[in-house]
Amino acid sequence: MSGGFRSRAAGRREDPKKRQGKQPGAQQGGQQKKPSRATQRYSVKGRPASIGDAPREAAFEVILRVTRDGAFANLTLPGLLKERKIKGRDAAFATELTYGTLRTLGVVDAVIAECSSRPLEEINPEVLTALRLGAYQLLYTRVEDHAAVDTSVRLVEAANQEKAKGFANGVLRSIARMPAEEWFARLAPEGDVERLAFRHAHPAWIARSFATALGERADAELEAALEADSERPIVHLVARPGEMSAEELALTTGGEEGKYSPYAVYLPEGDPGQLQEVRDGLAGVQDEGSQLIARAAAEVPVEDDQGRWLDLCAGPGGKAALIGSLAAIDGAHLDAIEVAPHRAELIRKAVGDLPVTVKVADGRDPGLEPGYDRVLVDAPCSGLGALRRRPEARWVKGEEDIVELNTLQAELLASAVRLAKPGGVIVYSTCSPDVRETRGIVDKQKALGGVEELDAREFVGEMGDVGEHLSVQMWPHRHGTDAMFIAILRKLGES
Repeated sequence: MSGGFRSRAAGRREDPKKRQGKQPGAQQGGQQKKPSRATQRYSVKGRPASIGDAPREAAFEVILRVTRDGAFANLTLPGLLKERKIKGRDAAFATELTYGTLRTLGVVDAVIAECSSRPLEEINPEVLTALRLGAYQLLYTRVEDHAAVDTSVRLVEAANQEKAKGFANGVLRSIARMPAEEWFARLAPEGDVERLAFRHAHPAWIARSFATALGERADAELEAALEADSERPIVHLVARPGEMSAEELALTTGGEEGKYSPYAVYLPEGDPGQLQEVRDGLAGVQDEGSQLIARAAAEVPVEDDQGRWLDLCAGPGGKAALIGSLAAIDGAHLDAIEVAPHRAELIRKAVGDLPVTVKVADGRDPGLEPGYDRVLVDAPCSGLGALRRRPEARWVKGEEDIVELNTLQAELLASAVRLAKPGGVIVYSTCSPDVRETRGIVDKQKALGGVEELDAREFVGEMGDVGEHLSVQMWPHRHGTDAMFIAILRKLGES
């Protein structure tokens, strides 16, 4: 097995130029397929026959949709749990099985492949989904072996794949014969970084990307970075400036005020969508790192600020809403650009009646009059900094995605510089720590001349340990935020 192992769940790739709206990752999962005849036979309104185990049935269906149809787990699972009225411990178990299986998919597939008499791509999708679910329980949970095997085989049967019951039973029993640690040791690839990647269920290329970004501290921190990348993040709320303070939001929600953003509140548990403050538009759900980026875009000093601000890649609208709130306080106005019409509509809903104008356009040539005081380029990127929020994403991304995105990122930053006034500021950010998407893009723009880099560290509160450059690189294992990057440029006056 090579160090670059990847799950066979990967599917088609999308043109990154069509993805300016920052939908993380250029690979959106498998091709949409019509249900197989077997699926049509066993389905009742699209569902397999029940085995009397609601959490496992829900996990099975979500994993199947994600790996076969390219669905997003974080969007599919909550709706399914609500639809089937799965609550409490059952909902927690379904969530653990779903996200855990998808997060460890590459490792689980490697173990299944070792025990299977046929290649994974030749296994029926429903059977493979049951095998993945069972293997995850055997390798990563305290579920008793017989329960993991029996329920998985019954899922195969419920999917009208009776002929595959013996095959599934045999594969899972083979996995159960060896402790998980022995499987991990046996299948670990060559190379220190590659072994760490396998151990912590990451493709090797992502581990190498993290190691490069960590630089001299990679030996000491890479494992912690990979481990934190697999932990489910707590919810970060943002108190809308001008509506309520973080202190008030913490008191009314039972949360805790954030460490770095003056608007942040940490919510350890609960559904934020049900909070009255969120439903009334007084607060929103936003990673603290994203809040710091939006705040910097509004607060970096600009001489003779005329209140003409621009968010060049604004979808789905979280940063635009926060910047718009600050613009309302300062008497400024924000233009928000988004290339995808459906994401532009999300921005409109997010900003409400704030002083924000949403325009559907390509940020590389949006047809705007230059002279903006402030421009934010929250560039489309690989999304490697937010993998913990989409557990399947690490297995459906490829290193080639970054190469394709770099051209778009550089073009968007160049457009931002053109649109800024002399003396205006340009904030460049990504939700990725990969240096090709961060320092690589910024340094390329600096080499063209006409800009100077400011010290972004002055605009992230008390956050420390953010890297050796003037830019800021955040990390889950250091700061508890997504691995966000921010650099600040000032456009020089005409010579």
